[in-house]
Amino acid sequence: MKTMNIKIATLSVAFAASSLVISSCNSLTKTQKGAAIGAGAGGTVGALIGKAAGNTALGAIIGGAVGGTAGAFIGRKMDRQAAEIQNTVPGATVIRQGEGIIVKFDSGILFDFNKSDVKDAGKTNISNLATSMKNNPETNILIIGHTDDVGSDTYNQGLSERRANSVRDYAVAQGVSSARLKTEGKGESEPIGDNTTDAGRAANRRVEIVIVANDQMKEQAKQAGN
Repeated sequence: MKTMNIKIATLSVAFAASSLVISSCNSLTKTQKGAAIGAGAGGTVGALIGKAAGNTALGAIIGGAVGGTAGAFIGRKMDRQAAEIQNTVPGATVIRQGEGIIVKFDSGILFDFNKSDVKDAGKTNISNLATSMKNNPETNILIIGHTDDVGSDTYNQGLSERRANSVRDYAVAQGVSSARLKTEGKGESEPIGDNTTDAGRAANRRVEIVIVANDQMKEQAKQAGN
């Protein structure tokens, strides 16, 4: 398992407001980065640059950021949960950024080729992730399905939706509240690899699970910062 850093840049007003802050982030912890980026960008979704995850996943984190000392409080909680997931979900790639976590599964871990039923190895991984979700109830979760570009746009969109829904349904079966879970299918529209190569297509076939603070955690964070 590996943890990956993502560089995030924003354009227009958000970029102008945050460029000096982001340029100094290399010397900061991820928690401090979350506070700095949230404060500089004002929690606004700009243009997102990253090769490890799709823009929908990154946008969910940046769009919900509160920044400042509250963002640092949330970041510390996310640090702890990310470490928990790294230790208990061996099939996942954990991407820790700002005020959230992206847990990425290559589709081959969760599904057989061209299928949307979760296979046994995938069930074990989702079950372990569901335990972390239950241990950290003050979060919301977005499950995003992705495909490569083989096949029609319409078919790939449907497959990505079915896979995201299957992950949600299995997490619910493991005791995660359905009210915390949302799904989205992006089909082939957010590649992170080169669809002209086998390796690139394999990278694009994935499920991303985004974990962010819910309103209760945000309120706690704001009170802790007062």
